[in-house]
Amino acid sequence: MPNASAGAATLIDRLAATDAREREQAARELFRLGCAAAEPVLRRWFADAEFRKLLPTGNVLLTVGIAVEPAHFEAIWRGSGKPHRAEVPPDQDAAEFSLSFAHGVRLDVLTTCEPGGAGAIARFLQRFGPGIQQVECDVRDVTRATEILRTGFSTEPIYPETRSGADGARVNFFLVPVEESRKVLIELVEVPARQDQPKGKKR
Repeated sequence: MPNASAGAATLIDRLAATDAREREQAARELFRLGCAAAEPVLRRWFADAEFRKLLPTGNVLLTVGIAVEPAHFEAIWRGSGKPHRAEVPPDQDAAEFSLSFAHGVRLDVLTTCEPGGAGAIARFLQRFGPGIQQVECDVRDVTRATEILRTGFSTEPIYPETRSGADGARVNFFLVPVEESRKVLIELVEVPARQDQPKGKKR
């Protein structure tokens, strides 16, 4: 999913602002843009009774993942008070941390560990530059949710089997058309019950 808006890169720059209110305003707008891009797909999925049963209770359901260059990743991390960095499986070229704000606004900030490499985040940055890379949807059971999307929506996941993600999450990904020339990457995320905060879970 390219930047979803020409202003996404500018908003991402503002996540490193010294003023906390400016950072939160930028986060809210990025969250809104990401959710709006995925809304046509998620609306159909959520209308399915079986899929809907797998959604967690509470009002925090979606996270918008943004990809940034490594230097900017460090600047946002420091400016946000050095939040927990997710433990990413060593075979996955990614570093990440999560930001949470009022009203269910949640971002995963992602970067590559190998600029110019073959990892998913590196490839995204090479092609699009900093921007909204994906929208993450929490579910109780990724494997079951994936099967519902396969059989009920004829939608194939990127990976044939559920895989491990950061901080012990279980994940899979779907690259779904929303317009003739645009696709959105949606990540299904099953967070371990022991965790209070879901983390990004990259490939």
